[in-house]
Amino acid sequence: MIAQPLDAYLQRIRELFIELGIPEELPAGRGLALCREPLELIVAETTPQGRAYYLTAEAAVAWHALKQAAAEEGITLLMVSAFRSADYQADIIRRKLGKGQTIDEILRVLAPPGYSEHHTGHAIDIGSDDCPELGERFEQTAAFQWLSSNAKRFQFFLSFPRDNRFGYVYEPWHWCYRGRLSAKSSL
Repeated sequence: MIAQPLDAYLQRIRELFIELGIPEELPAGRGLALCREPLELIVAETTPQGRAYYLTAEAAVAWHALKQAAAEEGITLLMVSAFRSADYQADIIRRKLGKGQTIDEILRVLAPPGYSEHHTGHAIDIGSDDCPELGERFEQTAAFQWLSSNAKRFQFFLSFPRDNRFGYVYEPWHWCYRGRLSAKSSL
């Protein structure tokens, strides 16, 4: 896991791995890349209840263009999750461990701290009016069909398809921004 000098972030990730009982070799064994937290995030969206979701400015622009294009075709996209820190990721794991799940079970559905695309401020979990929760059922929605056909134009990609190389469960709701928004994409 730690092949480079330990800076403060890497040291924190190492400490979390030890605390949570995550094998140090897990990221390399599953081909996971370290995901650093950005220096700057902006509020990309706020729910009617006042919950703020954060992304990098670049990812937020792409998200708004993607969401607007979908809306113009009658498709509603709901942001269900966006940026989360490595410490927040560790809190989620702690709660799951507290409910009796094993670390192996947890790490099939959740990235270890330091290795989640959500840390980058580029990943979004997406729901729709007819399927706001995160689950495989999202694959059956018009929103998923639209994303499958159109998200690439906005540089969003499905990170964890069925039988993905990282060993995660299929996540049709998890999309990650991976590039600059081109002029063509904003049309």
